[in-house]
Amino acid sequence: MTTLPYIDTAERRRRIAVRHHLAPACRGSEVATVAGELVGLHATDPTSVYIGAFARVAGVTPDDLARALYEERTLLKVVGMRRTMFATTADIAGVINAATARSIAVGERKRTLKMLADAGVAADVEVWLSEVEAQTLEALEELGSATATELAKRVPGLRVQISFGAGKSWAGKVGVSTRVLFLLSAEARIIRGRPRGTWLSSMYEWAPMDRWVPGGLTQPDTHAAQTELARRWLRAFGPGTQRDIQWWTGWTVATTKRALADVGAIEVELDEGTGFSLPDDLGTTPDVGPWVSLVPSLDTTTMAWKERDWYLGAHAERLFDTIGNAGPTIWLDGRIVGGWAVRKTGEVAYQVLESVGRHADDAIQVEAARLQEWLASSRVIPRFRTPLELELT
Repeated sequence: MTTLPYIDTAERRRRIAVRHHLAPACRGSEVATVAGELVGLHATDPTSVYIGAFARVAGVTPDDLARALYEERTLLKVVGMRRTMFATTADIAGVINAATARSIAVGERKRTLKMLADAGVAADVEVWLSEVEAQTLEALEELGSATATELAKRVPGLRVQISFGAGKSWAGKVGVSTRVLFLLSAEARIIRGRPRGTWLSSMYEWAPMDRWVPGGLTQPDTHAAQTELARRWLRAFGPGTQRDIQWWTGWTVATTKRALADVGAIEVELDEGTGFSLPDDLGTTPDVGPWVSLVPSLDTTTMAWKERDWYLGAHAERLFDTIGNAGPTIWLDGRIVGGWAVRKTGEVAYQVLESVGRHADDAIQVEAARLQEWLASSRVIPRFRTPLELELT
C-alpha cells in the first residue's frame, strides 16, 4: 500500500503567511508582483483591491494602486473565475480569460438572448443584440472611454429594461446595458477603467480592450490556459482538494480532473482528507512567527478555498453572507479569528470571535489602528454586508 505525502494544517497556514504576503515580514514591494503570485486580487468590490494590497504590500498607497491600474496598467481588472472581477497582470489576464471567461460568456450570451426573447424586445434578438454591441463598441472607440450612463445616451438599445423572474419573489428588471457590458468584458472586447470619483466609487468607465492594452489580451488555447490556471492555483493556494479547485475556477468536474492531470498534480494527505499538490511543492515552509492581518471583504485569501474549516473554524455564519460572500476578516497565524468594519466616524471597529490571548489582542489593535490611519477617514462599505460587519457599524 502506497502512503501519500502528508501536508498538515500547520504547513498550510505557514504558506498563507509567506505566499500570500500577509505576515508583516513577508509583505511585498510591488503590487503587480504580489497580485500575480496570487493569480489576482479580488476586484468585484471596488475597495477590495486597495485594502487587499494594503495588507500585502509594504508602504503602498491608494495613489499607487490607481497608478498601477489606470496609468501604468500593470494591473488589469478582468472578468474571471465564477463571474467575479480580478485585478491581475496582463499575461495572467489572458490565461484567466481563456480558461474561464470564454465559457462564461457563452452561457451568459444564451441567457441574455433568452431574456430578450421573453421580453419581446425584437423579432430577431440575435441580430438586435449584435447591433447594440456594435453601436456600443463604436461609441467607445469615438469617446475613448465612457460610463454605462454615457454609453446609454449614445446607444438607445442600452436603455431597454428587461423583466425577469415573473411571478417569483426575486422578480425585477435589469438594464440591457448591464448585460451588454458584462458580455463585452467577458469576451475581452472592453475593459473596466478608472472610476468616477474616489477609489471608493463603483461608477466605472469602460474602454476598448485593444486601446487599454495594445493589441488586446493574449489569446491562449483554452485547454492550455486551464492547465496553466490550475498550476498557478496550486502554486499560490495548494495543497487543496479537487472541490476547492473546481469551486474556485467554476469548472466542471471533468475539466478540473483533466487540468489536474495535465499539470501533473499528485495526491497528498491533508488533515481533512485527500488533496492535490504540485509534485515539487512538498517541502516545509519556514515559520515566520506570530502575525496578524486585516483583509477586506471578498479577499483573495479568504475566498481561495471551498472547504474552509481548517482556517475559518465555526465563524462562517458571522463572517459570510447567505450566498457565500466573505466580509472583512481578521487573520491570526493563518486562520480567521474575527471581523472588522469601518464606522461613520472613520473608526476601524473589530470583534474577535474566540479567545486569542493578550499578545494577539494587542497585535490586532495595532493592525486596526494602522488600517484606520491608512484609510484616512474613508468610509468603506462592502458591497455584500455580513452579520458581524453590520453589527460593528
